[in-house]
Amino acid sequence: MAISAKLVKELREKTGAGMMDCKKALEECDGNIEASFDWLREKGIAKAAKKADRIAAEGLTAFVVEGNTAAMVEVNSETDFVAKNDEFIGLVNKVAQLVVANKPADLDAALAIDVEGKDLATFIAEASGKIGEKLSFRRFVLIEKTEAQEFGAYSHMGGKMTAVVKVEGASGEVARDVAMHVAAANPQYIDRTAIPAEVLEHESAVLLAQAKEENAGAAKPKPDNIIEKMVEGRLNKNLKEMCLVDQEFIKNPDQTVAQYLNGGQVLEMSRFQVGEGIEKKVVDFAEEVAAQMKG
Repeated sequence: MAISAKLVKELREKTGAGMMDCKKALEECDGNIEASFDWLREKGIAKAAKKADRIAAEGLTAFVVEGNTAAMVEVNSETDFVAKNDEFIGLVNKVAQLVVANKPADLDAALAIDVEGKDLATFIAEASGKIGEKLSFRRFVLIEKTEAQEFGAYSHMGGKMTAVVKVEGASGEVARDVAMHVAAANPQYIDRTAIPAEVLEHESAVLLAQAKEENAGAAKPKPDNIIEKMVEGRLNKNLKEMCLVDQEFIKNPDQTVAQYLNGGQVLEMSRFQVGEGIEKKVVDFAEEVAAQMKG
């Protein structure tokens, strides 16, 4: 059957797919809009599957706070160019909203959330086919609070890193400032009580070995009791750098985060940085463009 331009336009507006793809879908499905939509979905998923071996190490992090629940997500793309695309930004924000609304137990449960009659995994796969890059919902975190507690959340560098904290005994403004500090300074622990014993033991052993090696090469070696004090001092310095409450507050280095909290307490903190821990593939840009032109 002949496919009208009006039908092609209608399907294009419904799916966001290219004009020729929409025309092809309608031809394959005898002009049936719903069947054509499914046909494009299937092609979008197939297109996304071909990208499975690509590395999605760019992307965005985002947060959503709804009442007493906060969600933070990371969704990856292959390039930073796509990460700045309005459609991709909208996708990331939608994922965050779905997570905060549905409170999934894990990533598998999150990918199974219903979105307009399909699961989130399919929704992302379709977006991947439409945008033309591998997209990956990598991780999320959910934090719950009571009415007496406050959330602080902050995204830095346009969503390249995001932090969320839960505080007690401090205002929402203070909580947001602490989240800003967490995003920028990346503390490993809230305070020293949160540091595992094995981490403390390892850090002490490394510092002791360093001090003994320095002492062995010194013109005037120090006695063991002095070495122990040196190690203790260095350990304290390192622990201060690891712990949020002991760090110099980013907005006022003359006070620590604990002093800025002024009696308030950070109960939870979480921070995502785009692509951390993902091994990025280094590609020569000129070669990549040349390869795409050949394709």
